[in-house]
Amino acid sequence: QVQLVESGGGLVQAGGSLRLSCASSGGTFSNYDMAWFRQAPGKEREFAAASAAPSTWGGRSTNYADSVKGRFTISRDNAKNTVYLQMNSLKAEDTALYYCAARPSQPLIVITPQTYDYWGQGTQVTVSS
Repeated sequence: QVQLVESGGGLVQAGGSLRLSCASSGGTFSNYDMAWFRQAPGKEREFAAASAAPSTWGGRSTNYADSVKGRFTISRDNAKNTVYLQMNSLKAEDTALYYCAARPSQPLIVITPQTYDYWGQGTQVTVSS
């Protein structure tokens, strides 16, 4: 059973940066796609970024939602079983609860939350304008 624990959320001013971390345990990290989703109050959970399983795609394939492309960067440290989300140029509309998720390897174009099997508890990001 894969367990995911997020950290790094907080309050930041618009234009600022945050780095989220997600530590994984209980599975073979390199076999899993890792992703970040977010959910704002009153809205559905939405995809933000994903990193492909290194064992299948060589670890260099990523996918981003248009709303975060160019501002957010997902990366993974396979030695530490950790995935990161570097968030720059933050906007008020980035305010949400951010979730880390994992699944056995699939094409990264598939971004629906239902395709991810394992979820963390979430970390809150609040951007003040």
